[in-house]
Amino acid sequence: MSLPAIAITTGDPAGIGPEVSLRAIPEILAFCRPQLIGNRTVLQQVAAKIGVDLPEVPILDPAGDFSAVQPGQICAENGSASYQYVTTGIDLAIEGKVAGVVTGPIQKEAWHLAGIPFPGHTELLASRTHSSNVRMMLTAPQISCVLVTVHVGYAEVPRLLTTEGIFESIQMGHEVVSRIRQRKARVTVCGLNPHAGEHGLFGQQEEERIIQPAIDRAREAGMDVQGPLPPDTAFTAAKRLETDVYICMYHDQGLIPLKTLAFDDAVNVTLGLPIVRTSVDHGTAMDIAWQGIAGHSSMVQAIRLAVQLASPGQV
Repeated sequence: MSLPAIAITTGDPAGIGPEVSLRAIPEILAFCRPQLIGNRTVLQQVAAKIGVDLPEVPILDPAGDFSAVQPGQICAENGSASYQYVTTGIDLAIEGKVAGVVTGPIQKEAWHLAGIPFPGHTELLASRTHSSNVRMMLTAPQISCVLVTVHVGYAEVPRLLTTEGIFESIQMGHEVVSRIRQRKARVTVCGLNPHAGEHGLFGQQEEERIIQPAIDRAREAGMDVQGPLPPDTAFTAAKRLETDVYICMYHDQGLIPLKTLAFDDAVNVTLGLPIVRTSVDHGTAMDIAWQGIAGHSSMVQAIRLAVQLASPGQV
């Protein structure tokens, strides 16, 4: 059986993306054919600094000369480069030249400096693939969370919540986690307000008006769904034993427990795309870039999951 080809974007050249990409390669050759997308000169410099050999895998370098890049430097040039790496990986996946794309960490400030009109990977992926309905899911063996809203301020969350949006989040999370677990997933939906609103005592009855109807609809569709649960007790050890995937109303509701429990192993998956895309769950860590101390476990797990989603039974 031919191993699936996986595009790996190396992220911001000045961050830890090149390092974790290089370190991951020896651990993934048994189950995929990696193709690195990044600057060859930067990868050579990083490899020399951290004491590893430049791997004998294809390296696509769409962004030009970066011989003068400095680790930890936030600038428009680096933002433009990492953007080009991602768009190249997406296009390869759309064209069927790779089975999936795994993205290294970008520096959002550098994208902004470069005039890139997307706050992050998720929004770019949705636009590039013409996908109108996407979700971010973070997953690890210990916990998985789908986010109904993502990169918005807290004050904006209540008005962005809809029954349809929550139902679609449940549906997407149930589908992909059922594939990962190879059985019907158990879903827990979090409330928005303290104590899940306490029957209207807190908030504007979002639980009763918006969240509960989505849960009812999912149950009618045959899904195993609990909730809405009070967010402060939804992630206890006992509740995690009963849950395969959490549906969280906003970014930190899901990512605080997930990163507390599984910072080194969690993987970011974009749901609702016509391609497979996974990513590390961490940032660029500019303060430790090119020092040989960045952990690469999340990158390995992201690549492994991309292969699993693209080629069931491969890993």
